[in-house]
Amino acid sequence: MQFALCACTPQATALLSLVPDGTVPIMLSHFEAVSDSNRQRLAELAQRGDWEELARFAEENLARDRSNADWWLMAGYAYSRLGQYPRAIECYAETVRLAPDEITGWNLLAQAYRAAGQPARAISTLDNALLVRKDTPATFYLLGESYNDIGRPQAAVDAYQQALKLNPELAQAWFGMGRAYVRQGRHAEAGDIVKVLEKLDRGLAAELVKLSARRE
Repeated sequence: MQFALCACTPQATALLSLVPDGTVPIMLSHFEAVSDSNRQRLAELAQRGDWEELARFAEENLARDRSNADWWLMAGYAYSRLGQYPRAIECYAETVRLAPDEITGWNLLAQAYRAAGQPARAISTLDNALLVRKDTPATFYLLGESYNDIGRPQAAVDAYQQALKLNPELAQAWFGMGRAYVRQGRHAEAGDIVKVLEKLDRGLAAELVKLSARRE
């Protein structure tokens, strides 16, 4: 799954890989009560990137069954891709109301809040998500990003570290932690992270070097 992010940085576009069940085909596997033709149509729309039609199709199905959390999730996804974050937030909020144990809805709701310029709401959402599950790297990564959004680099570092305990090869979390170190003036520690990133993601390593150089 891919969706628009509020930060135009290299690591931001890779968030899709962090979200559990983070691909449209896997999302579609949850649509057990959906006909094969509808499932195929959803897959085709997503593959084409026809988010307006995907949103319309999801809304049509929600008009018939407003208790289906999967359709709310799909609608929120489409609206996120369209940059219509207020409606995406509504859809994701309904997703988590109907399926509070599914971490994907919580994470996407938090990211929609970030994209809408509401990082404090994102943090609150992620705190609630952690009451559901504490074993998902994406949740801690997003928490780190949200703390970074509001200028709390040490809280961001703590969250990134939790993400890395769960997945030590999560390059985006390493980058986020390095960026937070740069904001704190901890350039030696940021340099150590560059060495890690050179093995995981050379693009992010180069980006962190540039960021550190600008702040020195």
